[in-house]
Formats: sequence, structure tokens, C-alpha cells
Amino acid sequence: MQSTNGGAALVPVVVVVGLVVRQQLRTRPVRRIGSLIAPAILGVLGVAGIAFGVFSVAQEHPLTTLPMVLLVVSLAVAAGFGAARARTVRVWRDAQDVVLRKGTAATTGLWLASVCVHIGLGLWIDHAAGAGVLGTVSLYAYLAIGLGTQNLLVRGQAAAL
Repeated sequence: MQSTNGGAALVPVVVVVGLVVRQQLRTRPVRRIGSLIAPAILGVLGVAGIAFGVFSVAQEHPLTTLPMVLLVVSLAVAAGFGAARARTVRVWRDAQDVVLRKGTAATTGLWLASVCVHIGLGLWIDHAAGAGVLGTVSLYAYLAIGLGTQNLLVRGQAAAL
């Protein structure tokens, strides 16, 4: 990963990931729209990040196929982790007939594993690109896809109750 402010660039990432994981561990209602707001915001940041990452590589030399294939694989892995995490989220109806959700220790473990996998894939993408920060800045897209997949599947579990 090439970065001029390595530590400063890491701070927002740690904060966002921390907030996402913290939110997963709270008992909260399953909402129709609310569960898609965070993935949508992360998705916008992700698209902007990927555009910036492509530009950062293209400034040095043409972007080759391998980093783009690795990026697609990374985003598919995000969806897979999202599906796995959804299976670890408890979903139930309370006494007032409100459908609630709460992540478990396994949910947290899968979040941490997911972020570690993305860091590895991001480093590989950046190495394959030979310049720029495409792998590094794709984290927001990775989080958007993983969280969006998880939330859609949890909503499906809630609808089945």
C-alpha cells in the first residue's frame, strides 16, 4: 500500500469499521429502509474511492486486467462474508411483536476476519496494479457490499417470522 499519510488515512477506516461492528452488537429493530441507509452511504463512498483508486493507478501507467479481476473477487468475497454473518445474527419477535436483531460473538469474529481478508486482497490489488491505491480505497465498497448483503438476508429472516 502506498500512502503519503499512512496513519492519518487509517483513522477514518478504523472509526467506520468500529462503528459498523458496534452497531451489529446492539439489539435493535429490523427496519425496512433503515438497514439499507448505511450500505448506501458506504456505497457512494466506495464508488468515489474506486474512481480515485483507478485514477491513482492511471496516473502512473495503464490499469491492467489483474487488479480489476482481484477487485471483483474482493467484492464477491465481501458478499460471501455478508451472507455468512447474516446466519450469525439473532432475529426474534419481542412481547410487543416487534422484530429485533442482534449480532453475536460469531458476527464480530466474521467482521474482523472480513476486514483482514480485505486488507490482504487490497495489498494484493495494489501490488498487482504497481502504483496507486486502488486496493486500499476499495474498502468502503467492500463494506457496502458486505453490510448490504448481510442486512438484506437478515430482513429476509425477519420477514419469515
